[in-house]
Amino acid sequence: MIVAVLVSGGGTNLQALIDYEKATQNCPYKIACVLSDHKDAYALERAKKGNIPTYIVSPYAVMGAENAKAATRDEKRIRVSDKVLEICKENKVDVIVQAGWLTVLSGAIINEYKDHIINLHPALLPKFGGVGMWGHHVHEAVLASGEKESGCTVHIADGGCDTGRILVQKAVPVEPGDTVDTLYARIAPKEKEALIEGLLMLASEY
Repeated sequence: MIVAVLVSGGGTNLQALIDYEKATQNCPYKIACVLSDHKDAYALERAKKGNIPTYIVSPYAVMGAENAKAATRDEKRIRVSDKVLEICKENKVDVIVQAGWLTVLSGAIINEYKDHIINLHPALLPKFGGVGMWGHHVHEAVLASGEKESGCTVHIADGGCDTGRILVQKAVPVEPGDTVDTLYARIAPKEKEALIEGLLMLASEY
């Protein structure tokens, strides 16, 4: 199963996928390429160290600076999504993994890769999902709510924001006195486990 990983930041979950592939004999997936919507994402360095081809698909890279400045959010999403689709087709990708990817995919790619795009979210969906709910914003919202547990979710991406069928969830307790950092530190190892489990679930189809 050929995989593309979409990233926006540090790439710790990408690293987990790379490490699993290297450490596992007859690993059922192969990461063919890594795409980032931020040109300075450290995840790109992780990919290069793993000899994985990288692509920058930010609105500026895809549309040019002037067009990107003038474009609406939806226009940017479509253009970025179409570029991701083009690259995935070129690389004969079977499954797309969103590992800390911040652009909501839309348009043709959702139909072309129906049920073959997975997303990692740092909370127990359907709670704490949707617009604005990413990274530390999620953990801040969880702590402010008084919830007793949090965790992470791997789900099928369907063109909505944190919607789609849930594949894997991992829960952790919210401890008294938790901060964003301490809560994230408890969830982060579970993210890596969940992402690998979710990808292996799709790999079982191949």
